Amino acid sequence: MANPPFSILVYVGLDLVGDGLMKLPFLRALRAAYPDAHVTWLAGQGKTVYAGVLAPLVAGLVDDVIEDARIGIRWWELLLPRPLKGRRFDLVIDTQRRVMTTLILRRIRHGCFISGAADWHLSDLRPAKGTPRPAAMIRQMLALLEIAHGQAARPDAPLRLDPAILAEAERRLPDGPLYVGLAPGAGGKHKCWPLENYIALAMRQVKAGRVPVIFLGPGERDWEDEIRDAVPGALLPLDKGASPVLTIALATRLAVAVANDSGAGHMLAAAGVPQISLFGPTSPEKFAPVTPNLTILRAQSFGGEGMESIPLIAVAEAIDAQLHRSPA
Repeated sequence: MANPPFSILVYVGLDLVGDGLMKLPFLRALRAAYPDAHVTWLAGQGKTVYAGVLAPLVAGLVDDVIEDARIGIRWWELLLPRPLKGRRFDLVIDTQRRVMTTLILRRIRHGCFISGAADWHLSDLRPAKGTPRPAAMIRQMLALLEIAHGQAARPDAPLRLDPAILAEAERRLPDGPLYVGLAPGAGGKHKCWPLENYIALAMRQVKAGRVPVIFLGPGERDWEDEIRDAVPGALLPLDKGASPVLTIALATRLAVAVANDSGAGHMLAAAGVPQISLFGPTSPEKFAPVTPNLTILRAQSFGGEGMESIPLIAVAEAIDAQLHRSPA
């Protein structure tokens, strides 16, 4: 675009918590690219956590959230008055690829419309012919921004965490120790490195004079007693029902973290903490978190497919390497 847009509309279908966490680097890159623009996030087909549990996290990144707008769902919307009561935006970014929805969205008054639908044929700007489509959803979203902005996306706009949340994180993880975060859970057991490996890894941190900090999700509370008994020096700072925002605030206190392919991994990445990300049956090309200091360990690199193929020593050495690169 020749001139920076003053008003930007981003269209999504809906956002659950996992979606919102994965899309956060896009929002940070959007704000970094256009620091003065008024950004409207439009969830056309459902709710968005940016209007709910993750709203505090996107303060300063999003100026206006519209959810459950019922836009881009039925073909006869093409015959109705223009969406959003005729509002106009300098830049509209359509993050989905359903052609009918894109045709409906193009009726929103705009200066520039960006969409990858129909192989970019409905977009005002498009990538060079033959440019491969990124595998990861977040990389596809960043590609849309790069087409609009004409520069590489930089997902580094700061998060504005509530000072009260940061103070609570400091109370739970006070200054002094070197904290190593461990997130042993995931949405499916097939994505979990064995719990006994995480426990052994935590013990190594204790012996090295570090404090392991264990992040357990709602579905992993039954691991708590086993972890406390096996690793007396470990901290488990998350209460039942703790918000993702508190998890991210706690992660800012860490020196390094280890996580599976999971929502917790994306929360830790949002804090910018150096991370070792463990993958087996799922693809890091599609699902790896976006964070500046990321080490990916794949089961396939060690001759297997399952998470158990990743050796304990490899993860321990990756922690040490990260700490040597980024001393606390």
